[in-house]
Amino acid sequence: YDALITAAFKKVSLLFALPLSLQTPAAMGEESRLSHQIQSVERSVAFLRQEHLTLLHGLHLEILSLQKRCSELLEEEEMLEARCKELETRLDEQEYTLGEFRKELGHKGALVGALRANLKEKERHFLEELKRRSHCSTVLNTELQKQTEAAAYLSFQLHAAKQKLQGVQLGAEVSSRVERARECVPIEKVLGPAEPTAMPDPALFLQPRRHRARSRHTVAQRQPPLGLERDHQEEGGGEGVVEVHDEATRLMSSAAAPPAAQTNAD
Repeated sequence: YDALITAAFKKVSLLFALPLSLQTPAAMGEESRLSHQIQSVERSVAFLRQEHLTLLHGLHLEILSLQKRCSELLEEEEMLEARCKELETRLDEQEYTLGEFRKELGHKGALVGALRANLKEKERHFLEELKRRSHCSTVLNTELQKQTEAAAYLSFQLHAAKQKLQGVQLGAEVSSRVERARECVPIEKVLGPAEPTAMPDPALFLQPRRHRARSRHTVAQRQPPLGLERDHQEEGGGEGVVEVHDEATRLMSSAAAPPAAQTNAD
């Protein structure tokens, strides 16, 4: 556009520089045409300048906006760099903490392994102890069963001995009653009247009478009641059975002694 404007101005200046005598109608038409072109070019130049100014203003605004955006981006970049540094610091701390956790985890893993081994060892000892105690319990149960059977057998023997002793006591009591009944019956009723003989020595009658009275008194003192004897037998156990049996034997021998003495005296 500037070159066109310059060429138009040169042509116009050449036309105006010619003398009026040389100016022809063709030249006048060319001059008017050139003036119209110049005006058109000037209007175009003014429009282009206006557009150029508008474009420059827009570019300036765009540059300002870009500068502002660049400043914002720089600030954001600085903020992001600071945040990145902070995150890197935190990451380093977390990595250090993670390393510590891994060390602690390894230590605890070793401790867990030791505890598991200890637990297995204790479990093995516990099972062995349980097995040993189970065996001891089985042995003790067997021994207890044997002792229970022995106690039952001894109880049966004791019951049989008690029944036998009661039979012996009843027999001794019956024998004692029979002997007492015999003592109460006069000898004359049994043997008949005696033949008259000479008077014997009185000393022969005194000692047997006293012996028979003392024997009866001894039997009465030595023979306890049946209820007391049974109570004593139950309290004394096995020893009481032997003592009562010996006492019954002595009573039977004592009860059998007076009739023999009386017969000798008569």
